[in-house]
Amino acid sequence: MIDTSEKNFEATIEASLLNSGYQRRSSKDYERSLCLIPEDVLNFIQTSQPQEWQKFQTQYGDDANTQLLKQLAEVIKNRGTLEVLRKGIKANSCRFQLAYFQPPSSLNPETQRLYQTNCFSVLRQLYYSQKNPLNSIDIVLFLNGLPIFTAELKNPFTGQNFQQAIKQYQEDRDPREPLLKFGLCLSHFAVDPDQVHVTTHLQGHETLFLPFNPGKTGVAANPDPTKFRSAYLWEQIWRQDSFLDLIQNFITLQEKKDDKDRKTGVKSLIFPRYHQLDAVRRLLADAKAEGTGKSYLIQHSAGSGKSNSIAWLAHGLVSLYDDHNTRVFDSIIVITDRRILDQQLQATIRQFEKTSGVVENIDKTSRQLKKALESGKNIIVTTLQKFSVIVDQIQSLSGQRFAVIVDEAHSSQTGESTKKLKSVLTATSLEAAAAEEGGEEEDLEDGIVSDTKKRGKIANLSYFAFTATPKPKTLEVFGSRQPDGSFAPFSLYSMAQAIEEGFILDVLENYTTYKTYFNLLKTIEDDPHYDRARTASLLRHFVDLHEHTIKQKVAIIVEHFHEQVAHQVQGKAKAMIVTRSRLHAVRYKLALDRYLKEKDYPYQSLVAFTGTVRDGEDFTETKMNSASSGSHIPDKATADTFQQAPYRFLVVANKFQTGFDQPLLGAMYIDKKLAGVNAVQTLSRLNRIHPHKTGTLVLDFANEADEIEAAFKDYYDCTILTEATDPNRLYKIQAQLDDYHFYQDSDIDSFAQIFFHPQGTQAKLHGSLNPVLDRYLEASEEEKVGFRGKLQEFIRLYGFVSQLLPIPAADLEKFYEFSRHLICKLPTSPEALPLPIQQSIELNSYRIQETHRGKIELKRSVRETSRVYSPGTGQPPTKKIEPLSKIIEEINRRFGTDFSEDERVFIEHLETKLDDSAPLKASLKINTPENVKLAFDILASDIMQDMVEINFSFYKKFTDDLEFKALLLGFLFNRFLQRSNTSEAKTDSV
Repeated sequence: MIDTSEKNFEATIEASLLNSGYQRRSSKDYERSLCLIPEDVLNFIQTSQPQEWQKFQTQYGDDANTQLLKQLAEVIKNRGTLEVLRKGIKANSCRFQLAYFQPPSSLNPETQRLYQTNCFSVLRQLYYSQKNPLNSIDIVLFLNGLPIFTAELKNPFTGQNFQQAIKQYQEDRDPREPLLKFGLCLSHFAVDPDQVHVTTHLQGHETLFLPFNPGKTGVAANPDPTKFRSAYLWEQIWRQDSFLDLIQNFITLQEKKDDKDRKTGVKSLIFPRYHQLDAVRRLLADAKAEGTGKSYLIQHSAGSGKSNSIAWLAHGLVSLYDDHNTRVFDSIIVITDRRILDQQLQATIRQFEKTSGVVENIDKTSRQLKKALESGKNIIVTTLQKFSVIVDQIQSLSGQRFAVIVDEAHSSQTGESTKKLKSVLTATSLEAAAAEEGGEEEDLEDGIVSDTKKRGKIANLSYFAFTATPKPKTLEVFGSRQPDGSFAPFSLYSMAQAIEEGFILDVLENYTTYKTYFNLLKTIEDDPHYDRARTASLLRHFVDLHEHTIKQKVAIIVEHFHEQVAHQVQGKAKAMIVTRSRLHAVRYKLALDRYLKEKDYPYQSLVAFTGTVRDGEDFTETKMNSASSGSHIPDKATADTFQQAPYRFLVVANKFQTGFDQPLLGAMYIDKKLAGVNAVQTLSRLNRIHPHKTGTLVLDFANEADEIEAAFKDYYDCTILTEATDPNRLYKIQAQLDDYHFYQDSDIDSFAQIFFHPQGTQAKLHGSLNPVLDRYLEASEEEKVGFRGKLQEFIRLYGFVSQLLPIPAADLEKFYEFSRHLICKLPTSPEALPLPIQQSIELNSYRIQETHRGKIELKRSVRETSRVYSPGTGQPPTKKIEPLSKIIEEINRRFGTDFSEDERVFIEHLETKLDDSAPLKASLKINTPENVKLAFDILASDIMQDMVEINFSFYKKFTDDLEFKALLLGFLFNRFLQRSNTSEAKTDSV
């Protein structure tokens, strides 16, 4: 009969360890008062360090054994086992090492010999307690006599699993016992035949165990071997080389700091999660075997601990040697585009530093970076903004080899398109806000791929790209080619597995979408014709920007937060409001603060956006954020300030939507269209866990549930690219551009001779392009649109494909530079809402209706994307010309209801009296509309007062609600302008 007892499970593990080189020990070998196996300690020191031992023995004579063990136990008690193993101890004038780690190369035979002297032992049923002598731990692993790991085992065949092992540690293992005090044993494992969980700190019922499982096809189930599913623990993780590697390179003691970067004395031991350990080890092994010139994609979910993984990888690459005892990389460069959080990553990497001076933070000049590269600094942490200097320098230092680690392959908050935006946004311009929403920013991935001087694979450079949400082109540039020609990540830790294992929260668990309904009134009798699709889109911008719209949404947001969110996380929960533009952010912040003040709620808000917004006055992030003292909060301090208790709302516009880690964030209010990567990254700000955080809430004013589901589905599990991009497409597009005959070969050659010449001038560069521009301007509108679209397609595709080409083709390089500069000179067609439309619309009614509440279910699947690059046709969509009245009629039908007939009559009567004002019309002829508006508002208010008896309720609404008053006067004035312009045009025609 098969033995299905827990003891048999225990014996199986012990046998495996013994077969791999461990020594068997029993409780009688263990000294409880010292927490050591004395004989193993002494044998290791006497064998590996005979001279130091002789010196020590001379000092203490027959008492040498006792004295050494006593001093060692005292040092471990004060400094912890990890530090003692890494740095050894000093006993009087003698220095003893308590472990020897694997040397990075085989150049020194003595270090190899010392490494072999390490003694590993396994002890079953260790009776450890002096208070309760019968208490025992199932398995304890020792290194040179020092206890390192403990394990409690459970067997489902006896009705127990890892959960009972965790409960046993929490309830029956007193953390005050010497063996179980923090810092003595480095980790404690709860193990059953299927799963493993681990903790580094026993704290009674507060003890937190984390999963330590490989996962199975991206979810939280372990593989199905013919043996125990958890066998990887004792067959791989606890094997001698891995055991010592964990101690030397992974397990880390960290000390928490306060808001002022001061040490608090609160310490924690970091033990790598399985996917972190596996990814770093496999990356190091592959880089050792392959050398430089290779790219790696690490698809690890948000909340996977990428900062720690990057730190472990960076330090591992520093000491990586190939089989010829040559260092694989001279310098490791860590690149992040999360400027706001850059200090966080730098601090994480520095905490893992064992020798001072290994990490160099480059946060000043490019000259500082250049010097660090030339001098061969081991680890250099810098930002995307210095990337061009990095690759230029790497290419010039052909005798050195480099590794570039990219933190979030596309997490830019300040991409190339942001640079192209004016620093000041004129907020009163609807066009500017619409453009800001519509523009898609380049990100870190795009910046690296498109940088002209970094194209092509560089022989002395390897890339390691970390991202939770790989784009198709990320897969092709950094991914691993599969036998079937597809591309896949080198390492995967999926969102599904992270959620199941409890490392992140499911942000779709409680998701509510809202649809906005509005009515627009036609205010002119004739029907101008406009592009239906574009007009409808821009009209929606107009409505969403209006104060009345924002005020209503703010009321919903604050009341929802007050009733359902504020009490969560022990009354510390916070919320983020995601807006579609900087203008929206400014107006949301103002409306939010007004509402909080009116309702006397004890919450404060912050806003985050870049640059300056001009909306009557100039607004900046610093100017709008004030501390309780009244002083302004610098934009660099916004994230830290949000940590403080009074600040519960953070309004953002293209900032803090990636890389922002705030566990207290419990709710998100979305007023911005989200799709794909942007949707996943934005909502993932909510998924951070907190001991008292049980879930998240989302209210979405701009998206549908199925849209968000589609975005998350792509990244819930694994992303695979099914086919590669054909570089020959560049020549096809170039041939299509040639057919327009706007340029000749001589034009391209002329441009290139100037551009690539060290003494070329900007004036000559413009001169070489002007003949091409003249031919373009003489062409038909259809030809212009087609040429410009194809030119954009070539530029985008070349920026991507050039990364794949070992050596850029000279003719393509030349044509790319020619195209990139030519397109800057081609005039663009404005996509702004025409002024007549702005003057022809009136916000009539607005309501918000809940359309979905509940969980958005995601099914597990492997995402396949069949095309890397989708440039579009370059052609505008086919226009459907319809009268403005038809557009408004359709929007009214879809989104809302009309004002009452009484209110319509009231407004028409008011407009008749305004039109009869001769002084107002005369003023319009000699003054700007802005100046006329002042007189118009006064006159309209006076007429309204005279009409109070006609519709008292409407008059009361006008006088009591200042936002409504401003809204109505604005629309009335626009209608007045339109009628005046129409009347004047008819007079001129007569």
